[in-house]
Amino acid sequence: MYPGQLMSRVPLKGSAGLVVAAGVVVLLLIFLPAYRWFFLVSVGIGLAVAAILYFWYKHKPVKPEDVDRRPLKLD
Repeated sequence: MYPGQLMSRVPLKGSAGLVVAAGVVVLLLIFLPAYRWFFLVSVGIGLAVAAILYFWYKHKPVKPEDVDRRPLKLD
């Protein structure tokens, strides 16, 4: 790194990045009360969408003939 150069990216990969991300979320949940509501609403919406998609594709599975094997039509 050169003098005066800012570090634009933190070199965290794999599980280390996941631990840091989870830590940031926990700190935000503890220290920012408004973030708690945002987090709860976001998780609720995500769970609702996941449940809808799960039951939709459970009752209406994708048929092999509906899948386009070459969607970009590159020959």
